[in-house]
Amino acid sequence: MIITAGKFKGQKITSPDEGITRPTLSKIRMSIFNTLQSLTDFEESSFLDMFAGSGIMGLEALSRGFANVTAIEKNPKAAQIIKLNFKKFEPYPNLIIGDSIKIAPKLNMKFDVIYIDPPYFSGVYEQSLAAVLNITGNIIILEHVTDIEFSGYTVIKQKKYGDKFITYLHK
Repeated sequence: MIITAGKFKGQKITSPDEGITRPTLSKIRMSIFNTLQSLTDFEESSFLDMFAGSGIMGLEALSRGFANVTAIEKNPKAAQIIKLNFKKFEPYPNLIIGDSIKIAPKLNMKFDVIYIDPPYFSGVYEQSLAAVLNITGNIIILEHVTDIEFSGYTVIKQKKYGDKFITYLHK
């Protein structure tokens, strides 16, 4: 995988085995960050990636100017690859290894953007949204393939890419 824009544009990163993760396609990453650019200022902003997978979303955020990036990943094999990917960049994102749904509510941080892309059909979409409901934040982005109940949120925008949706939410 290759970082699509910003100061690290063109840099390659390693992706975990596809049986472990499902990295967001470059076309979708570019679209997400282009949409975000119209919604918020990246400088001095913070970004949380709740289900980091390969860490590509956090690295895209960092490359495009986010000041603080935190990634959470539960799978130990994926977390090891994320560590290796993150060490290639300076500054590098913060990695927390563990269950996003349990960790996110305990984070005592403000995140301007929260990206949620759990394994499809895992049934944790609503739990993930509930986990970040009390985190001070501005924009929540959800990548999903099923209908979701957005209780407590307002839909800002939604785009469809094949069988998946990218939904931008605000509390």
